[in-house]
Amino acid sequence: MSFTPALLRWFSENGRSLPWRETRDPYAIWLSEIILQQTRIEQGRPYWERFMRRWPTVEALAAATEDDVLREWQGLGYYSRARNLHTAARQIVECGGFPTTYEGIRALKGVGDYTAAAIGSFAFGLPVAVVDGNVYRVLSRYFGITTPINTTQGKKEFTALAQSLLDEVRGTRNEVQNFNQAIMDFGATQCTPTSPQCATCPFMETCTAFREQRIQELPVKLRTLKVKERHFTYIYIRFQGETAIRRRPAGDIWQGLYEPLLMENGEWRMENYELIKKNVRHVLTHRIILADFYLWQPDECPALPDGYFWIKEQDIDHYAVPRLVELLLDLV
Repeated sequence: MSFTPALLRWFSENGRSLPWRETRDPYAIWLSEIILQQTRIEQGRPYWERFMRRWPTVEALAAATEDDVLREWQGLGYYSRARNLHTAARQIVECGGFPTTYEGIRALKGVGDYTAAAIGSFAFGLPVAVVDGNVYRVLSRYFGITTPINTTQGKKEFTALAQSLLDEVRGTRNEVQNFNQAIMDFGATQCTPTSPQCATCPFMETCTAFREQRIQELPVKLRTLKVKERHFTYIYIRFQGETAIRRRPAGDIWQGLYEPLLMENGEWRMENYELIKKNVRHVLTHRIILADFYLWQPDECPALPDGYFWIKEQDIDHYAVPRLVELLLDLV
């Protein structure tokens, strides 16, 4: 049996049951795809459910404030996704409804090639193949492709291959949807990055990587990431039931989120402070942050740097904060 029929047979028996697969609502599908970018399903699903309860339509999401959206997103990381989601919701409302073409979906803020293909095929049956990390891995291993997946040539090669396989079953809307979901599910649950289940794989006899014992070598990815280290000193000020925070500016990590008084790459001199925790290591995609946490309870009200303002301590939960700051608040 060739690759595509075998894959669809596997999917009919092993496909995942997910709530956003039970609807054709493009809003619900789009929301799931944005939330699940760089996020595991078990972590993202509760967020999707909360967003759908609070903002059941794209119009409701568009009418929300950015602060509310960021607060609901707190804990997922990559907060640009939340800001782009909110911007795109307003784009959709301004256009009079969700776009129904691949090009229209692709034009939404925060939507790339993969996400546009996923939304288009799942919501509208558009015959466009999805190509994500799972697809790269499955196709690379099965066909023995060594072209690096993070190069222009690799993207073209894998996209063309995925599309040619989809074209074999593009007769109906369900077939398009099933193929795209099948290859992603297969990569996520069977042909996993580490410890793939080769012993129960329907492609064991025809998989190039298995036959040539190259499973751990494929797919090939060029190392291009340069990690930068930064040093943060956070000072949580407590004065007469209030604390000071600011909203992080554009052009840096955690744009639009809130944080206590911050000193970066320097020492903070003050009296009556308490060291809460030192050398907290927080790893992001492109940087590592080493943070020190302090509690400062001054006798007199201190002057705040530009951009900071006082709030009641009991109101801190109303503000969306990065995970690192959330840890500080838990310790305080």
